[in-house]
Amino acid sequence: MRYSLLADLYERLESTAKKLEKRDMLAEFYRHAASEPTPSGRQPVLEKVVLMSTGAVFAQGGEDLGVAKETIKKIIAKAFGAPLDAVEKIFKKTGDLGLTAEKLAENKKQTALRQQALTVDKVFDNLQQLPFISGTGSQERKVNLVVEILSQASPKEARYVVRTVIGDMRIGVAHGIVREAIALAFDKEPKQVEHAFNVLGNFGIVAEMARKGDLNAEVQLFRPVRVMLADSSPNLKEALDAFDCPLVECKYDGFRIAGHKDGSKVKIFSRRLDEVTNQFPDIEKMIKDNISAKQCIVEGEVVAVDSKGNPQPFQSLSRRIQRKHNIEKMVKDIPIQVNLFDIIYVNGASLMDKPLKERLESLKMIIKTSKSFHYADNIETKDFGNAEKFYQKCLKQGQEGVIVKNLSAQYKPGKRVGYWLKVKPIMEPLDLVVVGAEWGEGKRSQWFGSLVLGAKQAGNFVETGRMASGLTEEQMEDLTKRLKKIIVSEEGKIVSVKPQVVLEIGYEEIQKSPKYKSGYALRFPRLLRLREDKSPSDANTVNDIEKLFFMQKKRK
Repeated sequence: MRYSLLADLYERLESTAKKLEKRDMLAEFYRHAASEPTPSGRQPVLEKVVLMSTGAVFAQGGEDLGVAKETIKKIIAKAFGAPLDAVEKIFKKTGDLGLTAEKLAENKKQTALRQQALTVDKVFDNLQQLPFISGTGSQERKVNLVVEILSQASPKEARYVVRTVIGDMRIGVAHGIVREAIALAFDKEPKQVEHAFNVLGNFGIVAEMARKGDLNAEVQLFRPVRVMLADSSPNLKEALDAFDCPLVECKYDGFRIAGHKDGSKVKIFSRRLDEVTNQFPDIEKMIKDNISAKQCIVEGEVVAVDSKGNPQPFQSLSRRIQRKHNIEKMVKDIPIQVNLFDIIYVNGASLMDKPLKERLESLKMIIKTSKSFHYADNIETKDFGNAEKFYQKCLKQGQEGVIVKNLSAQYKPGKRVGYWLKVKPIMEPLDLVVVGAEWGEGKRSQWFGSLVLGAKQAGNFVETGRMASGLTEEQMEDLTKRLKKIIVSEEGKIVSVKPQVVLEIGYEEIQKSPKYKSGYALRFPRLLRLREDKSPSDANTVNDIEKLFFMQKKRK
Protein backbone atom coordinates (compact mmCIF):
# COMPACT_ATOMS: atom_id res chain seq x y z
CA MET A 1 0.00 0.00 0.00
CA ARG A 2 1.28 3.47 -0.89
CA TYR A 3 2.02 5.64 2.13
CA SER A 4 0.41 8.58 0.33
CA LEU A 5 -2.99 6.94 0.90
CA LEU A 6 -2.35 6.88 4.65
CA ALA A 7 -1.09 10.48 4.57
CA ASP A 8 -4.33 11.52 2.80
CA LEU A 9 -6.29 9.77 5.56
CA TYR A 10 -4.30 11.58 8.25
CA GLU A 11 -5.07 14.91 6.58
CA ARG A 12 -8.81 14.16 6.41
CA LEU A 13 -8.81 13.07 10.07
CA GLU A 14 -7.00 16.26 11.03
CA SER A 15 -9.58 18.38 9.21
CA THR A 16 -12.57 17.30 11.34
CA ALA A 17 -13.33 17.25 15.05
CA LYS A 18 -16.40 15.02 14.60
CA LYS A 19 -15.84 11.58 16.09
CA LEU A 20 -18.39 9.81 13.90
CA GLU A 21 -16.73 11.21 10.78
CA LYS A 22 -13.35 10.01 12.03
CA ARG A 23 -14.81 6.58 12.79
CA ASP A 24 -16.32 6.30 9.31
CA MET A 25 -13.08 7.41 7.61
CA LEU A 26 -11.08 4.83 9.56
CA ALA A 27 -13.59 2.04 8.97
CA GLU A 28 -13.50 2.64 5.21
CA PHE A 29 -9.70 2.72 5.22
CA TYR A 30 -9.46 -0.46 7.31
CA ARG A 31 -11.71 -2.27 4.82
CA HIS A 32 -9.48 -1.08 1.98
CA ALA A 33 -6.34 -2.22 3.82
CA ALA A 34 -7.95 -5.61 4.46
CA SER A 35 -8.22 -6.16 0.70
CA GLU A 36 -4.48 -5.62 0.18
CA PRO A 37 -2.57 -8.87 -0.55
CA THR A 38 -0.05 -9.95 2.10
CA PRO A 39 3.17 -11.62 0.89
CA SER A 40 3.96 -14.95 2.54
CA GLY A 41 5.60 -14.55 5.94
CA ARG A 42 4.81 -10.84 6.19
CA GLN A 43 2.68 -9.04 8.74
CA PRO A 44 -0.73 -8.16 7.21
CA VAL A 45 -0.99 -4.59 5.93
CA LEU A 46 -4.19 -4.20 7.97
CA GLU A 47 -2.30 -4.77 11.23
CA LYS A 48 0.25 -2.10 10.32
CA VAL A 49 -2.36 0.39 9.11
CA VAL A 50 -4.46 0.09 12.27
CA LEU A 51 -1.44 0.72 14.50
CA MET A 52 -0.26 3.59 12.30
CA SER A 53 -3.72 5.16 12.30
CA THR A 54 -3.13 5.77 16.03
CA GLY A 55 0.26 7.31 15.24
CA ALA A 56 2.25 4.28 16.44
CA VAL A 57 4.23 1.38 15.01
CA PHE A 58 4.10 -0.65 18.23
CA ALA A 59 1.11 -1.75 20.28
CA GLN A 60 0.40 -0.06 23.61
CA GLY A 61 3.24 -0.77 25.98
CA GLY A 62 5.60 -1.49 23.10
CA GLU A 63 8.92 0.14 22.38
CA ASP A 64 9.46 3.89 22.40
CA LEU A 65 11.07 5.08 19.16
CA GLY A 66 13.46 7.16 21.27
CA VAL A 67 14.07 10.04 18.85
CA ALA A 68 14.39 13.39 20.64
CA LYS A 69 13.14 16.68 19.22
CA GLU A 70 16.68 17.99 18.65
CA THR A 71 17.58 14.82 16.77
CA ILE A 72 14.56 15.05 14.49
CA LYS A 73 15.60 18.62 13.58
CA LYS A 74 18.97 17.28 12.44
CA ILE A 75 17.22 14.50 10.51
CA ILE A 76 15.01 17.02 8.70
CA ALA A 77 18.03 19.17 7.85
CA LYS A 78 19.94 16.18 6.46
CA ALA A 79 16.99 14.76 4.51
CA PHE A 80 16.26 18.02 2.70
CA GLY A 81 19.76 19.46 2.45
CA ALA A 82 18.92 22.46 4.63
CA PRO A 83 21.07 24.18 7.28
CA LEU A 84 19.96 23.53 10.86
CA ASP A 85 19.23 27.21 11.48
CA ALA A 86 16.75 27.15 8.57
CA VAL A 87 14.94 24.24 10.25
CA GLU A 88 14.89 26.20 13.53
CA LYS A 89 13.55 29.30 11.80
CA ILE A 90 10.64 27.47 10.16
CA PHE A 91 9.90 25.56 13.37
CA LYS A 92 9.61 28.80 15.33
CA LYS A 93 6.97 29.98 12.86
CA THR A 94 5.00 26.72 12.63
CA GLY A 95 5.47 25.27 16.13
CA ASP A 96 5.18 21.89 14.40
CA LEU A 97 8.11 19.77 13.24
CA GLY A 98 5.81 17.94 10.81
CA LEU A 99 4.88 21.17 9.05
CA THR A 100 8.55 22.18 9.15
CA ALA A 101 9.50 19.01 7.26
CA GLU A 102 6.63 19.57 4.81
CA LYS A 103 7.79 23.13 4.07
CA LEU A 104 11.38 22.05 3.42
CA ALA A 105 10.20 19.16 1.25
CA GLU A 106 8.28 21.66 -0.89
CA ASN A 107 11.41 23.79 -1.27
CA LYS A 108 13.64 20.88 -2.19
CA LYS A 109 14.70 20.83 -5.85
CA GLN A 110 12.95 18.04 -7.76
CA THR A 111 15.19 15.44 -9.37
CA ALA A 112 14.71 14.57 -13.02
CA LEU A 113 13.75 11.00 -12.24
CA ARG A 114 10.80 10.42 -9.91
CA GLN A 115 11.80 8.27 -6.96
CA GLN A 116 9.94 5.07 -6.15
CA ALA A 117 6.69 5.72 -4.24
CA LEU A 118 6.98 5.44 -0.47
CA THR A 119 5.03 2.49 0.98
CA VAL A 120 3.37 1.81 4.32
CA ASP A 121 5.64 -1.24 4.69
CA LYS A 122 8.78 0.86 4.22
CA VAL A 123 7.79 3.48 6.80
CA PHE A 124 6.56 0.87 9.30
CA ASP A 125 9.58 -1.41 8.96
CA ASN A 126 12.17 1.39 9.17
CA LEU A 127 10.58 2.95 12.25
CA GLN A 128 10.20 -0.39 14.00
CA GLN A 129 13.97 -0.87 13.83
CA LEU A 130 14.78 2.34 15.74
CA PRO A 131 14.46 1.15 19.38
CA PHE A 132 16.65 -1.91 18.79
CA ILE A 133 19.70 -0.16 17.33
CA SER A 134 22.54 0.13 19.83
CA GLY A 135 26.30 0.19 20.07
CA THR A 136 28.91 2.26 18.28
CA GLY A 137 27.42 4.48 15.61
CA SER A 138 23.85 3.65 16.65
CA GLN A 139 22.72 7.29 16.56
CA GLU A 140 23.92 7.71 12.99
CA ARG A 141 22.18 4.50 11.91
CA LYS A 142 18.92 5.68 13.48
CA VAL A 143 19.21 9.05 11.75
CA ASN A 144 19.84 7.39 8.39
CA LEU A 145 16.78 5.13 8.69
CA VAL A 146 14.50 8.15 9.07
CA VAL A 147 16.38 10.19 6.46
CA GLU A 148 15.89 7.33 4.01
CA ILE A 149 12.11 7.57 4.42
CA LEU A 150 11.98 11.37 4.30
CA SER A 151 14.14 11.49 1.17
CA GLN A 152 11.47 9.44 -0.61
CA ALA A 153 8.52 11.33 0.87
CA SER A 154 6.28 13.92 -0.73
CA PRO A 155 5.73 17.10 1.34
CA LYS A 156 2.51 15.77 2.88
CA GLU A 157 4.07 12.39 3.57
CA ALA A 158 7.03 14.12 5.24
CA ARG A 159 4.64 15.95 7.59
CA TYR A 160 3.19 12.71 8.93
CA VAL A 161 6.40 10.66 8.96
CA VAL A 162 7.94 13.25 11.29
CA ARG A 163 4.83 13.44 13.44
CA THR A 164 4.83 9.65 13.78
CA VAL A 165 8.47 9.65 14.86
CA ILE A 166 7.91 12.27 17.58
CA GLY A 167 4.50 10.88 18.60
CA ASP A 168 2.48 14.02 17.90
CA MET A 169 -0.01 13.19 15.12
CA ARG A 170 -2.61 15.92 15.79
CA ILE A 171 -5.34 13.82 14.14
CA GLY A 172 -7.56 13.26 17.18
CA VAL A 173 -7.74 9.47 16.97
CA ALA A 174 -8.11 7.86 20.39
CA HIS A 175 -8.71 4.33 21.68
CA GLY A 176 -12.52 4.57 21.47
CA ILE A 177 -12.62 5.76 17.86
CA VAL A 178 -10.33 2.92 16.72
CA ARG A 179 -12.48 0.38 18.59
CA GLU A 180 -15.67 1.71 16.95
CA ALA A 181 -14.03 1.83 13.51
CA ILE A 182 -12.86 -1.80 13.68
CA ALA A 183 -16.36 -2.85 14.77
CA LEU A 184 -17.98 -0.92 11.91
CA ALA A 185 -15.48 -2.07 9.29
CA PHE A 186 -15.93 -5.78 9.99
CA ASP A 187 -19.51 -5.89 11.33
CA LYS A 188 -18.65 -6.66 14.95
CA GLU A 189 -19.92 -5.37 18.28
CA PRO A 190 -17.68 -2.71 19.90
CA LYS A 191 -17.78 -4.72 23.15
CA GLN A 192 -16.30 -7.72 21.32
CA VAL A 193 -13.50 -5.55 19.92
CA GLU A 194 -12.84 -4.01 23.33
CA HIS A 195 -12.63 -7.40 25.05
CA ALA A 196 -10.21 -8.74 22.46
CA PHE A 197 -8.06 -5.62 22.84
CA ASN A 198 -8.03 -5.95 26.64
CA VAL A 199 -6.76 -9.52 26.32
CA LEU A 200 -4.31 -8.97 23.45
CA GLY A 201 -3.33 -5.31 23.91
CA ASN A 202 -2.93 -4.77 20.15
CA PHE A 203 -5.61 -3.20 17.93
CA GLY A 204 -3.74 -4.32 14.81
CA ILE A 205 -4.07 -7.99 15.72
CA VAL A 206 -7.67 -7.44 16.85
CA ALA A 207 -8.56 -5.87 13.48
CA GLU A 208 -7.06 -8.81 11.60
CA MET A 209 -9.07 -11.23 13.80
CA ALA A 210 -12.24 -9.21 13.14
CA ARG A 211 -11.54 -9.37 9.40
CA LYS A 212 -11.33 -13.16 9.64
CA GLY A 213 -14.60 -13.21 11.60
CA ASP A 214 -13.28 -14.58 14.90
CA LEU A 215 -12.84 -12.29 17.90
CA ASN A 216 -12.55 -15.02 20.52
CA ALA A 217 -9.30 -13.70 21.98
CA GLU A 218 -7.34 -16.15 24.09
CA VAL A 219 -4.76 -15.36 26.71
CA GLN A 220 -1.30 -16.05 25.32
CA LEU A 221 1.94 -16.46 27.21
CA PHE A 222 4.37 -13.57 26.78
CA ARG A 223 1.67 -11.32 25.31
CA PRO A 224 0.79 -8.90 28.16
CA VAL A 225 -2.85 -8.52 29.18
CA ARG A 226 -4.36 -5.18 30.21
CA VAL A 227 -4.80 -5.59 33.95
CA MET A 228 -8.04 -5.47 35.92
CA LEU A 229 -8.45 -2.22 37.83
CA ALA A 230 -9.93 -1.15 41.17
CA ASP A 231 -12.51 1.52 41.91
CA SER A 232 -12.49 3.72 45.02
CA SER A 233 -14.78 3.47 48.03
CA PRO A 234 -15.38 6.28 50.54
CA ASN A 235 -14.92 3.95 53.51
CA LEU A 236 -14.37 0.38 54.61
CA LYS A 237 -17.97 -0.26 55.66
CA GLU A 238 -19.40 0.62 52.23
CA ALA A 239 -16.78 -1.54 50.53
CA LEU A 240 -17.65 -4.55 52.75
CA ASP A 241 -21.37 -4.03 52.21
CA ALA A 242 -20.89 -4.07 48.43
CA PHE A 243 -20.13 -7.83 48.31
CA ASP A 244 -21.66 -10.97 49.81
CA CYS A 245 -18.24 -12.65 49.93
CA PRO A 246 -15.52 -10.02 50.42
CA LEU A 247 -11.79 -10.52 50.64
CA VAL A 248 -9.87 -7.72 52.36
CA GLU A 249 -6.36 -7.49 50.91
CA CYS A 250 -3.45 -5.23 51.78
CA LYS A 251 -2.92 -2.43 49.25
CA TYR A 252 0.82 -2.18 48.84
CA ASP A 253 2.72 0.97 47.95
CA GLY A 254 4.46 -0.71 45.07
CA PHE A 255 4.72 -1.68 41.42
CA ARG A 256 2.22 -4.03 39.81
CA ILE A 257 3.64 -6.83 37.68
CA ALA A 258 2.45 -9.82 35.68
CA GLY A 259 4.81 -12.78 35.55
CA HIS A 260 4.60 -15.10 32.52
CA LYS A 261 6.23 -18.55 32.80
CA ASP A 262 6.67 -21.31 30.24
CA GLY A 263 9.09 -23.92 31.51
CA SER A 264 12.40 -22.18 32.17
CA LYS A 265 11.41 -19.09 30.20
CA VAL A 266 10.05 -16.18 32.26
CA LYS A 267 9.08 -12.63 31.33
CA ILE A 268 7.92 -9.82 33.60
CA PHE A 269 5.50 -7.11 32.40
CA SER A 270 4.40 -3.87 34.04
CA ARG A 271 0.79 -2.68 34.25
CA ARG A 272 1.50 -0.46 31.23
CA LEU A 273 2.48 -3.63 29.31
CA ASP A 274 6.21 -2.82 29.19
CA GLU A 275 8.56 -5.75 29.59
CA VAL A 276 10.78 -5.21 32.66
CA THR A 277 12.46 -8.63 32.91
CA ASN A 278 15.94 -7.14 32.55
CA GLN A 279 15.35 -4.68 35.40
CA PHE A 280 14.12 -7.44 37.73
CA PRO A 281 16.25 -10.59 37.29
CA ASP A 282 15.53 -11.39 40.96
CA ILE A 283 11.79 -11.70 40.23
CA GLU A 284 12.57 -13.82 37.18
CA LYS A 285 14.56 -16.21 39.41
CA MET A 286 11.87 -16.24 42.12
CA ILE A 287 9.24 -17.29 39.59
CA LYS A 288 11.48 -20.01 38.15
CA ASP A 289 12.37 -21.36 41.60
CA ASN A 290 9.03 -21.01 43.43
CA ILE A 291 6.27 -21.77 40.91
CA SER A 292 5.71 -25.45 40.18
CA ALA A 293 3.34 -25.00 37.22
CA LYS A 294 4.97 -25.44 33.82
CA GLN A 295 2.94 -22.55 32.41
CA CYS A 296 1.23 -19.67 34.18
CA ILE A 297 0.51 -15.95 34.31
CA VAL A 298 0.48 -14.58 37.85
CA GLU A 299 -0.06 -11.05 39.11
CA GLY A 300 1.35 -9.33 42.14
CA GLU A 301 2.63 -6.15 43.71
CA VAL A 302 6.35 -5.60 44.12
CA VAL A 303 7.60 -3.45 46.99
CA ALA A 304 11.09 -2.30 47.91
CA VAL A 305 12.22 -3.51 51.35
CA ASP A 306 15.16 -2.92 53.68
CA SER A 307 17.49 -5.61 55.02
CA LYS A 308 14.91 -6.53 57.67
CA GLY A 309 12.07 -6.85 55.18
CA ASN A 310 10.39 -3.58 56.11
CA PRO A 311 8.65 -1.77 53.20
CA GLN A 312 10.41 1.22 51.70
CA PRO A 313 8.93 4.21 49.80
CA PHE A 314 7.98 3.73 46.17
CA GLN A 315 10.72 6.17 45.11
CA SER A 316 13.33 3.50 45.94
CA LEU A 317 11.62 1.02 43.66
CA SER A 318 11.24 3.67 40.96
CA ARG A 319 15.04 3.80 40.65
CA ARG A 320 15.03 0.12 39.68
CA ILE A 321 12.20 0.54 37.16
CA GLN A 322 14.20 3.25 35.35
CA ARG A 323 17.56 1.49 35.44
CA LYS A 324 18.93 -0.03 32.23
CA HIS A 325 22.54 -0.56 33.40
CA ASN A 326 24.34 -1.83 36.53
CA ILE A 327 21.32 -3.99 37.31
CA GLU A 328 23.26 -6.31 39.64
CA LYS A 329 24.18 -3.40 41.91
CA MET A 330 20.56 -2.23 41.98
CA VAL A 331 19.35 -5.73 42.88
CA LYS A 332 21.77 -5.73 45.82
CA ASP A 333 21.12 -2.13 46.91
CA ILE A 334 17.32 -2.22 46.58
CA PRO A 335 15.95 -5.67 47.46
CA ILE A 336 12.31 -6.37 46.71
CA GLN A 337 9.40 -8.44 47.96
CA VAL A 338 6.77 -9.95 45.64
CA ASN A 339 3.19 -10.15 46.94
CA LEU A 340 1.07 -12.33 44.63
CA PHE A 341 -2.68 -11.76 44.47
CA ASP A 342 -4.03 -13.37 41.28
CA ILE A 343 -3.51 -15.93 38.53
CA ILE A 344 -5.22 -15.72 35.14
CA TYR A 345 -3.64 -18.61 33.24
CA VAL A 346 -2.23 -22.01 34.16
CA ASN A 347 -0.99 -24.94 32.06
CA GLY A 348 -2.78 -23.99 28.86
CA ALA A 349 -6.05 -22.83 30.42
CA SER A 350 -7.37 -19.31 31.01
CA LEU A 351 -8.79 -18.69 34.49
CA MET A 352 -10.36 -15.31 33.69
CA ASP A 353 -13.89 -16.71 33.76
CA LYS A 354 -13.34 -18.36 37.13
CA PRO A 355 -14.36 -16.56 40.37
CA LEU A 356 -11.55 -15.00 42.37
CA LYS A 357 -11.93 -17.63 45.11
CA GLU A 358 -11.10 -20.41 42.63
CA ARG A 359 -8.26 -18.40 41.11
CA LEU A 360 -6.67 -17.94 44.53
CA GLU A 361 -6.98 -21.67 45.27
CA SER A 362 -5.20 -22.39 41.96
CA LEU A 363 -2.48 -19.90 42.88
CA LYS A 364 -1.86 -21.53 46.27
CA MET A 365 -1.47 -24.93 44.66
CA ILE A 366 1.55 -23.87 42.59
CA ILE A 367 3.43 -21.45 44.87
CA LYS A 368 6.25 -22.22 47.25
CA THR A 369 6.37 -19.19 49.55
CA SER A 370 9.39 -17.52 51.06
CA LYS A 371 10.16 -14.29 52.91
CA SER A 372 10.45 -12.36 49.64
CA PHE A 373 7.94 -14.26 47.48
CA HIS A 374 4.49 -14.97 48.89
CA TYR A 375 0.77 -14.22 48.74
CA ALA A 376 -0.53 -10.74 49.36
CA ASP A 377 -1.64 -10.42 52.98
CA ASN A 378 -5.44 -10.79 53.21
CA ILE A 379 -8.39 -11.98 55.24
CA GLU A 380 -11.75 -13.32 54.12
CA THR A 381 -14.35 -11.60 56.31
CA LYS A 382 -17.68 -9.80 56.29
CA ASP A 383 -17.21 -8.64 59.87
CA PHE A 384 -16.43 -4.92 60.08
CA GLY A 385 -14.45 -5.24 63.34
CA ASN A 386 -12.09 -7.86 61.89
CA ALA A 387 -11.73 -5.92 58.64
CA GLU A 388 -10.97 -2.69 60.52
CA LYS A 389 -8.22 -4.38 62.58
CA PHE A 390 -6.65 -5.73 59.39
CA TYR A 391 -6.94 -2.31 57.74
CA GLN A 392 -5.15 -0.60 60.63
CA LYS A 393 -2.44 -3.29 60.60
CA CYS A 394 -1.75 -2.58 56.90
CA LEU A 395 -1.50 1.16 57.59
CA LYS A 396 0.84 0.57 60.53
CA GLN A 397 3.13 -1.43 58.23
CA GLY A 398 3.42 1.62 55.96
CA GLN A 399 1.12 0.40 53.21
CA GLU A 400 -1.54 2.48 51.45
CA GLY A 401 -4.66 0.80 52.83
CA VAL A 402 -6.71 -2.17 51.61
CA ILE A 403 -8.54 -3.41 48.55
CA VAL A 404 -11.84 -5.14 49.21
CA LYS A 405 -12.45 -7.76 46.50
CA ASN A 406 -15.49 -9.75 45.45
CA LEU A 407 -14.53 -13.42 45.78
CA SER A 408 -17.35 -14.40 43.40
CA ALA A 409 -16.20 -12.13 40.57
CA GLN A 410 -14.46 -13.03 37.32
CA TYR A 411 -11.33 -11.29 36.04
CA LYS A 412 -12.17 -8.44 33.66
CA PRO A 413 -9.01 -7.24 31.87
CA GLY A 414 -8.59 -3.50 31.37
CA LYS A 415 -11.73 -2.71 33.34
CA ARG A 416 -12.93 -0.90 36.45
CA VAL A 417 -16.13 -2.84 37.01
CA GLY A 418 -16.56 -2.42 40.75
CA TYR A 419 -15.30 -5.92 41.67
CA TRP A 420 -12.33 -4.43 43.53
CA LEU A 421 -12.68 -1.39 45.82
CA LYS A 422 -9.77 0.63 47.22
CA VAL A 423 -10.02 2.01 50.74
CA LYS A 424 -7.49 4.59 51.96
CA PRO A 425 -7.38 6.88 55.00
CA ILE A 426 -6.94 10.00 52.85
CA MET A 427 -8.49 11.20 49.62
CA GLU A 428 -7.47 9.05 46.69
CA PRO A 429 -4.46 10.59 44.89
CA LEU A 430 -4.88 11.26 41.19
CA ASP A 431 -2.71 10.05 38.34
CA LEU A 432 -2.60 13.05 35.99
CA VAL A 433 -0.62 13.79 32.84
CA VAL A 434 1.54 16.87 32.33
CA VAL A 435 0.15 18.72 29.28
CA GLY A 436 2.02 22.02 29.65
CA ALA A 437 4.51 23.96 31.74
CA GLU A 438 5.85 27.44 32.42
CA TRP A 439 9.47 28.42 32.91
CA GLY A 440 10.35 29.65 36.39
CA GLU A 441 11.81 32.98 37.40
CA GLY A 442 15.01 34.17 39.05
CA LYS A 443 17.34 31.39 40.05
CA ARG A 444 14.71 28.89 38.91
CA SER A 445 14.48 30.29 35.38
CA GLN A 446 16.38 27.26 34.05
CA TRP A 447 13.59 24.91 35.14
CA PHE A 448 9.85 24.58 34.68
CA GLY A 449 8.39 26.03 37.85
CA SER A 450 4.71 25.43 37.08
CA LEU A 451 3.09 22.35 35.54
CA VAL A 452 -0.31 22.13 33.82
CA LEU A 453 -2.07 18.88 34.76
CA GLY A 454 -4.54 17.05 32.55
CA ALA A 455 -7.15 14.31 33.02
CA LYS A 456 -8.58 12.06 30.32
CA GLN A 457 -11.84 12.98 28.64
CA ALA A 458 -13.16 11.44 25.43
CA GLY A 459 -9.72 10.34 24.29
CA ASN A 460 -8.02 13.68 24.98
CA PHE A 461 -6.46 15.32 28.03
CA VAL A 462 -8.16 18.38 29.49
CA GLU A 463 -6.70 20.76 32.05
CA THR A 464 -7.63 20.23 35.65
CA GLY A 465 -5.30 22.68 37.35
CA ARG A 466 -1.73 23.80 37.84
CA MET A 467 0.90 22.70 40.30
CA ALA A 468 3.11 25.70 41.01
CA SER A 469 4.55 25.09 44.45
CA GLY A 470 6.02 22.37 46.61
CA LEU A 471 8.51 21.09 44.02
CA THR A 472 12.09 20.67 45.16
CA GLU A 473 14.90 21.89 42.91
CA GLU A 474 15.86 18.26 42.28
CA GLN A 475 12.31 17.46 41.16
CA MET A 476 12.15 20.54 38.94
CA GLU A 477 15.44 19.64 37.31
CA ASP A 478 14.36 16.04 36.68
CA LEU A 479 10.94 17.01 35.29
CA THR A 480 12.45 19.75 33.12
CA LYS A 481 14.83 17.23 31.51
CA ARG A 482 11.91 14.92 30.74
CA LEU A 483 9.54 17.60 29.48
CA LYS A 484 12.08 19.42 27.27
CA LYS A 485 12.26 16.29 25.10
CA ILE A 486 8.52 16.33 24.40
CA ILE A 487 7.75 20.03 23.84
CA VAL A 488 5.39 20.52 20.90
CA SER A 489 4.97 24.30 20.99
CA GLU A 490 6.27 27.36 22.86
CA GLU A 491 4.79 30.79 23.38
CA GLY A 492 6.87 33.07 25.56
CA LYS A 493 7.49 31.26 28.85
CA ILE A 494 4.65 28.79 28.35
CA VAL A 495 5.07 25.45 26.56
CA SER A 496 2.75 22.65 25.50
CA VAL A 497 4.08 19.12 25.79
CA LYS A 498 3.05 15.70 24.53
CA PRO A 499 0.92 13.97 27.19
CA GLN A 500 3.46 11.34 28.22
CA VAL A 501 4.62 12.07 31.78
CA VAL A 502 2.28 10.68 34.47
CA LEU A 503 2.43 12.14 38.00
CA GLU A 504 0.69 10.98 41.14
CA ILE A 505 -0.82 14.10 42.67
CA GLY A 506 -2.02 14.64 46.24
CA TYR A 507 -4.33 17.52 47.14
CA GLU A 508 -6.46 18.88 49.95
CA GLU A 509 -9.73 19.09 48.09
CA ILE A 510 -11.40 18.89 44.68
CA GLN A 511 -13.28 22.04 43.75
CA LYS A 512 -15.59 22.89 40.89
CA SER A 513 -13.94 25.42 38.59
CA PRO A 514 -15.04 27.02 35.30
CA LYS A 515 -11.42 28.07 34.76
CA TYR A 516 -10.42 24.62 33.51
CA LYS A 517 -12.00 22.58 30.73
CA SER A 518 -12.46 19.60 33.06
CA GLY A 519 -14.76 21.71 35.23
CA TYR A 520 -12.69 20.88 38.31
CA ALA A 521 -9.55 22.12 40.04
CA LEU A 522 -7.37 20.72 42.81
CA ARG A 523 -6.80 22.72 45.97
CA PHE A 524 -3.13 22.74 46.99
CA PRO A 525 -1.95 20.02 44.57
CA ARG A 526 1.40 18.44 45.42
CA LEU A 527 3.65 15.94 43.70
CA LEU A 528 3.67 12.56 45.43
CA ARG A 529 5.75 10.72 42.84
CA LEU A 530 6.52 10.19 39.19
CA ARG A 531 4.57 7.16 37.93
CA GLU A 532 6.97 5.50 35.50
CA ASP A 533 4.98 2.31 35.90
CA LYS A 534 1.90 3.93 34.35
CA SER A 535 1.17 5.17 30.84
CA PRO A 536 -1.10 8.11 29.90
CA SER A 537 -3.85 5.57 29.17
CA ASP A 538 -3.79 4.72 32.91
CA ALA A 539 -4.39 8.33 33.95
CA ASN A 540 -7.53 9.31 35.82
CA THR A 541 -10.50 10.54 33.83
CA VAL A 542 -12.70 13.56 34.45
CA ASN A 543 -15.40 11.06 35.47
CA ASP A 544 -13.03 9.72 38.15
CA ILE A 545 -12.51 13.25 39.46
CA GLU A 546 -16.25 13.83 39.50
CA LYS A 547 -16.80 10.63 41.51
CA LEU A 548 -14.14 11.67 44.02
CA PHE A 549 -15.70 15.14 44.25
CA PHE A 550 -19.02 13.65 45.37
CA MET A 551 -17.27 11.06 47.55
CA GLN A 552 -15.45 13.86 49.35
CA LYS A 553 -18.79 15.58 50.06
CA LYS A 554 -20.11 12.28 51.40
CA ARG A 555 -17.13 11.91 53.75
CA LYS A 556 -17.69 15.40 55.10
